[in-house]
Parts: sequence; structure tokens; C-alpha cells
Amino acid sequence: MTEVNTPPRPGGWTRFVTARPRLALLAALVLTVLAVLAGSGVADRMGSGGWEDPDAESSYATRALEREFPDSQPNLLLLVDAGDASVDDPAVAAEAGRLAERLAGERGVTGVGSYWQSRSPALRAEDGHEALIAARITGDETAMNRTLERIAPSFRGEHGVVEVGVGGPVAVRHEMQTIIQEDLLRAEMIALPVTLVLLVMVFGSAVAALLPLGIGIVAILGTNAVLRGLTEVTDVSVFAMNLTTALGLGLAIDYALFIVRRFREELSTGADPLTAVGTTLRTAGRTVLFSALTVAVSLAAMLVFPQYFLRSFAYAGIAVVLLAAAAALILLPAALVLLGHRVDSLDLRRLFRRGRPARPAAEEGAVWGRAATLVMRRAPFFALGTTAVLVLLGLPFLGVKFGTADDRQLPSGAESRVVQQHIRDGFPGSPGGGLEVLAEGRATRAQYAAYKERVAALPEVVRVDGPVVKGDTAYFTVLPRGEAVDDPAQRLVGDLRAVDAPFDTAVTGAAAVLVDSKAAIGERLPAAAAFIVIVTLFLVFLLTGSVLIPVQAVALNALSLTAMFGAVVWVFQDGHLSGPLGFTSPGSIETTLPVLMFCVAFGLSMDYGVFLLSRIKEEYDHGGDHEQAVRHGLRRTGGLITAAAVILAVVMVAIGTSRVTNTKMLGLGIALAVLMDAMIVRSLLVPSVMRLTGRATWWAPGPLRRFHERFGLSEGESARGPGGPGPDAGAGRADGPAAGDSTAAGEAAGDGAAREKAEARG
Repeated sequence: MTEVNTPPRPGGWTRFVTARPRLALLAALVLTVLAVLAGSGVADRMGSGGWEDPDAESSYATRALEREFPDSQPNLLLLVDAGDASVDDPAVAAEAGRLAERLAGERGVTGVGSYWQSRSPALRAEDGHEALIAARITGDETAMNRTLERIAPSFRGEHGVVEVGVGGPVAVRHEMQTIIQEDLLRAEMIALPVTLVLLVMVFGSAVAALLPLGIGIVAILGTNAVLRGLTEVTDVSVFAMNLTTALGLGLAIDYALFIVRRFREELSTGADPLTAVGTTLRTAGRTVLFSALTVAVSLAAMLVFPQYFLRSFAYAGIAVVLLAAAAALILLPAALVLLGHRVDSLDLRRLFRRGRPARPAAEEGAVWGRAATLVMRRAPFFALGTTAVLVLLGLPFLGVKFGTADDRQLPSGAESRVVQQHIRDGFPGSPGGGLEVLAEGRATRAQYAAYKERVAALPEVVRVDGPVVKGDTAYFTVLPRGEAVDDPAQRLVGDLRAVDAPFDTAVTGAAAVLVDSKAAIGERLPAAAAFIVIVTLFLVFLLTGSVLIPVQAVALNALSLTAMFGAVVWVFQDGHLSGPLGFTSPGSIETTLPVLMFCVAFGLSMDYGVFLLSRIKEEYDHGGDHEQAVRHGLRRTGGLITAAAVILAVVMVAIGTSRVTNTKMLGLGIALAVLMDAMIVRSLLVPSVMRLTGRATWWAPGPLRRFHERFGLSEGESARGPGGPGPDAGAGRADGPAAGDSTAAGEAAGDGAAREKAEARG
């Protein structure tokens, strides 16, 4: 009796996403248009700060001083340049007085003071040709930006015998925000066409190439709408928009590449489009869902930290990851059902083949298969050699110095940076970086005087001004030697906090904010790292059912980031390549950047790791041959992972063309990490380590093995049955063996034992 093979009916998830594909795509179009409307103007509502801990002593002191002594916290500085004349010249003094008077009359401005009023040496340049007018713009960041935009054009430039430049923290933040928006638009204009060209090269078909790009655009626009909503209830950093663009394109392309590649594989076996979509969702769809969870976990760890700069990247990252995965698992299958075999339309590679036949599907990835064989044959050499090289590349990070973001993040010609550089180079002490000591509690003049003497005696103090008293509250201004946030200034913060006083004191200022930010990160870093490690171990166990593989995955992922961290210090802290890359090194790394880069790069590394491990696991479940599973997994995913990494690196390099140093560091650093992970770790370290651990790689104790059999998640179904929850997870139970099983088995049979032996011989 002849057995008739009938294609499995679509499972529940496939039925849901493909029942009315045109309606699904129309609904997505409507939602995307609404997202565009909802997300418009989001950048204008974002902040450009967020590096401080809002619960720290310095933040408390800043809020108290703003409330009780608003004049003590100037955030706007007008640099008055008298040219060849002296700032004490009567004509110069008269013009400066008119400027100060006009500034004091502006709405939203308070606490206007100047050298010509106070005669403070700190407000006069040492050469006598420049002096400062200081003021405070009130309100939140949005209100301050609007006030600055309104008043700055009427103050900058020539005024009689003087020329005025606009600087101060509020001007630096505003200019940084403006430049980031301009650079992001330029990065998108660079990344989109280059990405499209690369996708056409990967897929061949122009139709297939447009699908990942569409998914990425949907994810980016949706995330902008989410961020716009979040700005109504919390602070969000404008820097997060860079991550939205990078991850929106990068992950959407990763997920769409994986799904479209599997869909085309199924079509090549003779499956109809609906059956191919069902099999794709049961296999690649599960992997995409799993990958999105691992990336989201890494990004969610930044919610542990109090700085809204880091939390903003968690908001943006989680939103864009989930939206990219949702679009890839809902919209993309609907589009594939409608396209069917037309997904291969407009094969542009035929223009370059000149009549030569296309490479047979069976030969795709053969180079990666031979590479895996070579690596496993020399496993100790590749494992030890690759590890040694990665550790060596990471050694510069041992000399890292943490600092804070300042005007030197901006390009050298930016007005606010020019003003701040003049102040840094030409003024005594640090007029823009003094420390304020808040004193709360009733005290006598004698007690204030005695405290002032003790502070003035500290070795790093240039001068102490004050106290300025209001009721039971007062404050002192302490000018440190050298830079505002260098090591002596940070030590002075600790010394000030240790000075005995008959009243409660709290220290703030740039150096105090840095000290408190470093303390907050150091205190919460173990919890964030533990969260990432524990959840990642659990998720990878659900994927593989192994105890050893999750440990390997976490260790190798962390090792893959060493080159990134070493390069960050060697290039951006030590200043190597600063000329070609167009930035000025401040001699330190902003405190939150390594945390951000670790979370993003670790998540992306896990993304590629999941793609590889899922295919290895699928093959191992089918055949039980460990080395063959590793070889097959790398053969089927090596080219895909490399292509995805190159495309994501292009996006990150486009982000890295920014004129703001932190954004440049983020883009170029993560691009390097992604390429190192895909081309070195996944190609050399993973197969060599898995060869050394052998079949023990898949071991798990009995209780955990039974747990995995019940709840595990994997790409495809093994001989034991379906892997677990995910898109169409139950389809295998209802419909019999998945088409993905027959496909993989067919591949193995089609290639034959002779092909595997030939591969083993290289």
C-alpha cells in the first residue's frame, strides 16, 4: 500500500497571521501612519543629559540650591571679548553693563551677574581681554531650550566694541541635541541605501531585499511613537534615538533574513507558500522570538541604573526589539504568503552571472562547512589562539579612566565648545566647574567662618567664596585647582564631605556629580550583570537543554566584547586616531558608556549566538552526531550571520559618523564588537570549543532534562517531539512531523555521506 504524504495543515499561529494577509498589511500601514503622527517632534521633547543619579547627595544639593538660591547655579555664560582692549576699559564696561541689564529683563532668566558687577577674579580672563556674564535659565530642559533659542540670537555676535559668544551647560546641551538630530538624519540617509544594496547582494532578489528594510522602518517609526509617549511621563535622552535607528534596522534585518532564508529553503523543496510559512514559523520563527527575548533581557538590565541616560536606552531598545520581532512574525509571514514564489522576483544577480547557472542550493554554505571542519580538526590551536588574541586586544581597558561628558563631545567649531575652551584655558580656577557646599541648619557667623577656614585649608582648594545665607540655609562656592572633573577635583569632593561642620552639608558641582554617578553604577553593576547572566543562562538552556552550552555562550559572548572595550580606551581615551576620526579626546570615558555598550553588544552577540545554536541543536536532534551538528549549523548559518553582522555594522558605522564623540564611540565600538563576534567568535571560537567539549556539550542532569523536555524551546522538532512554546509551538502535536524536519533530513540525505566525507577532507 502506497503511503500518501499530505502537507501538514497550518498551525494556530500560522492561521492567525496568514488568514487575511491583505487585511494584516493594511492594518500595519494604518498603524505605521499613526505612529508617524504620534512620534513627530519626539526629539524636541528629549533631554541631552541624564548622567547624574537623581537620588545622590549632589542631586539633592543641586535641587535645594535651585530652590533656595537660584542665582547660585548659572547655566548660561556670555563670553565678552574686548579684542585688543581691556575688559576694564570704560567703553567695554558700559557695553557689558547694557548686555547684562538686557539679559536680566528676559523672560525665564534669573540670577544675572557679571565681572563688571562683582569684580570677581574668577570671571575675568588672566590676559584681561575677556570676561563673563553669568545667568540662570529656569525650567526643565524643554523650557530651557526654548528660552535659549529665543534669546541667544540677539546676544551672540558683535555689540559695539565687544563680541559675545554663548556658552554654559544649557548651551552645550542644546547644541549637542541639535547636532545629534542632524547627524541622525544624515546617518539614516547613508545607512538605508547602503543597506538596500547589501540586502540585494545577499538575497539576489530586489523583492526579498525590500522586506527586511520595510520591517526595520516599521520598528523605528513605532519606537519613536513609544518614546514620544514616554516623554510625557519621564525623562528620555535624545541619544536613545541613535539606538532606535541602529537596532531597528539591524535586528529587523537579522530577523527578516533568517525568516526569508528559511522560507526560500522550504519553497525549494516543493512546499506551497502557506506550508512553507508554517514550517518557517515553527523553526526560524521560534528562533526569532527567542533571540528577541535574549536581546531584550540584556537591554532591560539598564533599568537597574538610576541615570535616565541609561534607562532611555532600555526604553528604546526593548521597544524596538519587540516591535521588530512582532513585525517579523506577523507582517512578514503575511507578505510571504501573498508573494509566494515571487519573493525571488527581480533577481539582480543574473546581471553579473552572464549566463552562468546559479549555484545549486546544496552547495550553499559549503565554504563554511569546510571551515568548521578545519577549525574542529585543530580545535586546541584555534580555541587557545583566538582567546589569547581577544584578551590581548582588551588589555588597554585595564587603564580606563572614567569622566563625564562635557563640551569636548562637540566638534571643535561649535560655539558653546569654543566658549568653554576659552574659559578652560584663559580663566583662573574653574569658573564653570566650581563645587558648591550646601549648609542646612542654624549656625552663627563664627561657625560659618570656622568652617570656611577648614575648607580653604584643603590642598586642592584655590579659593572659597561665601557664605551666602538665607534663613537657616547657606552655601559656599569652592574653586578647585585644575580641571573641573579631574582626579584632584574628585578627591576634593570626598575631602569636603569629610570636613566637620556644626550643620548638615551636601556637596554638588560637576566633580561631585561624577563621583556620585560612578558610585551609583558601581553599586548596581553586580545586580545588572547577575540579571543578564542568570536570565541568559536560563533562556539558552531552554533552547538547547544543555548545562554546558549556556555557560559557554555567556563566557564566549563576554570574551567577544574585549576588542570593543580595548579599542574604546585606546582610541577615544588615549586619543589614537583622533585626527582621522575627527574628535578631541578628553582623556577619559564617560561613566555610563561602557555599561551601555556592554548591554547592547552582549545582546547582539546573543542574537547571533541563538541563530547558530538553534541550527546546531536542530541537526543534533535529527542525527545525534555532535561534530556533524556543529558543521551543519555553521554551514547553514555562517553566511547568514556574517551578512547580518556586516549590514548591522554598516548601520552602526553610519551612526559613528556623528560629530558628537559619545555617539561616534557608541557606533564604531558596537560595529567592531558585532564584526568580531560574527567573524571570529562564531566562526573560530564556538566550533573549536564545542569540539573540545564533545558530546558532553549536551549533558544535563535528569531533572533538568525532564524540565527541558516539557518546557524547552528550539528551532524545529526533534525525534522526541516539538521543542516548546513559540509561534506554532503546538502545531507539531496536532499535525505530525514538521516540514522543517523533512527538509533538514532531506538536506542530509541529499548531500549524502560522501559529501560529508569530502567536506571533512577540506
